[in-house]
Amino acid sequence: MSFVDDIKRRYISGNIVEKLIFINIGVFILALLMSVFSGLYNNEGSLITTWFSLDDDYSSLFTKPWSIISYGFLHAGFIHILFNLIALYFIGNLFLEYFTQKQLLSFYLIGTFFGGVLYVLSQNYFPLFEGRNSYLVGASAGVSAIFIGIATYIPNYQLKIRFIGFVKLWHLAAVWIGLDVIGLIGANAGGSFAHLGGALFGFLYVRKASNKDIKLFDGISNFFKKKEKPLKTVYKSKEKQQKTTNTNLNQQQIDTILDKISKSGYDTLTPSEKEFLFKQGKK
Repeated sequence: MSFVDDIKRRYISGNIVEKLIFINIGVFILALLMSVFSGLYNNEGSLITTWFSLDDDYSSLFTKPWSIISYGFLHAGFIHILFNLIALYFIGNLFLEYFTQKQLLSFYLIGTFFGGVLYVLSQNYFPLFEGRNSYLVGASAGVSAIFIGIATYIPNYQLKIRFIGFVKLWHLAAVWIGLDVIGLIGANAGGSFAHLGGALFGFLYVRKASNKDIKLFDGISNFFKKKEKPLKTVYKSKEKQQKTTNTNLNQQQIDTILDKISKSGYDTLTPSEKEFLFKQGKK
């Protein structure tokens, strides 16, 4: 079997994470070859980078609207693509333990889109970027959407890191976000804005999809609501007591299962525990 055939086989049989990695590597190699040929003719940059990267000038979206997504498959160098694809591999496969492959692709693409939107808005709004010309490339916004999405869904899941030990997923997510916030005035400020755009999408989508609505203004809205006194009957009191008892028992079982996941991982759950957790998530 030839090398090309082996690559095709691996691509076809791989999951969506592996497919995205193959696509990013293929685009990177193609862009690298194009830059070599462009350099031979004294042309600056690669044709692929010129047409598929996202410019800071929003007017460029009228001439190449696809760049709001396509930039997420380009990279500035070997170290850039290496770190992005390592993160995509580990975070993406963890994501697939709880979500579908189609959902992961959606997170990657829509996270890339939101990252691009925030990048363009920031470059045209903040005085810091006046007089500067830049363009955006990299899969980081899409990876951020996947990472923050899964960290929002299972914040207490623990990963074992060499020389450190077990670290909760939300701790890593906090460090991830913190570095991007600090980087908003750094050399890669545009990239930090894009990362935060993708992360914001991942967070909001998972909170909404998992029925964990963000209630920022409940305190204010409740102030204007008319409070009604509930009817006090023996029947309703028993029903409420029974419902409260069942709720407490379910919550105790959920806490036990989540504690088991945080210590040993999702794969250690029994089929009945997985089924119970799935049913509770749909309520």
